Amino acid sequence: MASIPIARGVSIPEAELDLSASRSSGPGGQGVNTTDSKVELRWNVRESRSLNEAQRARILDRLGSRITNDGVLILHSSEQRSQHQNRDAAIARLQALVGEAITPPKTRRPTRRSRGSKERRLRAKKRRSEVKELRKRPDA
Repeated sequence: MASIPIARGVSIPEAELDLSASRSSGPGGQGVNTTDSKVELRWNVRESRSLNEAQRARILDRLGSRITNDGVLILHSSEQRSQHQNRDAAIARLQALVGEAITPPKTRRPTRRSRGSKERRLRAKKRRSEVKELRKRPDA
């Protein structure tokens, strides 16, 4: 049984994917009326055995707008005239989307303000206070 590599240590078995073909509305000349070149890829994220709970939650969170209420990710591909090329394009898009969604966000390291930026800020504050000071009425 073949599997599709997604990221390090993560691959989706092809048995979990549901690929179907239908007529494409795109280019193709006379062949567009006879060949089923549009490919629809369906993958049930909630029932997938290839993911752990953290990865599943991350995918459902990041790709939530692309996933149905049943937890199925649906991708369409009809850019190419060939069904095989559209199948490969749909799988490549699945790899890119899921691979990006699985990667954990980088943790932010707090940084210090530079000495120069502190001095510039204080100079600007002083300049501003002097301008405001000049707006006051002079003491009589």
